[in-house]
Amino acid sequence: MAKQSRISFDAYAMQICHTVALRATCRHRDQGAIIVKDRHIIATGYNGAPPRMKDCLELGYCSKAENLPCMAEGLHGESNALISAAKAGVEVKGATIYCIYSPCRSCCNMIATAGIAALVYEQVYDAFTEGPEYLRSLGVDTYVLRGDRRVIT
Repeated sequence: MAKQSRISFDAYAMQICHTVALRATCRHRDQGAIIVKDRHIIATGYNGAPPRMKDCLELGYCSKAENLPCMAEGLHGESNALISAAKAGVEVKGATIYCIYSPCRSCCNMIATAGIAALVYEQVYDAFTEGPEYLRSLGVDTYVLRGDRRVIT
């Protein structure tokens, strides 16, 4: 039987976020993020330590699992995607960022300051549940992906 339909662009983008998250070096949470402009991926990012710093996988443990501060000083997927775009000289103003978890407060601030127009996420980040509302207050449209469709949050 011939193919009758295809997944939505939002579902496609979120599946790519899950693939990007497979590169994460954080033992606490796998976050993948992609920045999309005009339906083209312009940057990707995942949780991981800065260059030349040992990550959780190299350390062999996650200090957060023991209720201690992150010893790897990991960067979040959203910030790594923004940094990746900046390093490549890619304009993100007006773009959409897709990520598995809604952003933390610091990432929200970076997203809004960079001029990202919209966020599409799959799950609320439990350490900052007010993230989508906070991001909206900064002028960024926020949507949760429900199946194949985005829903305004």
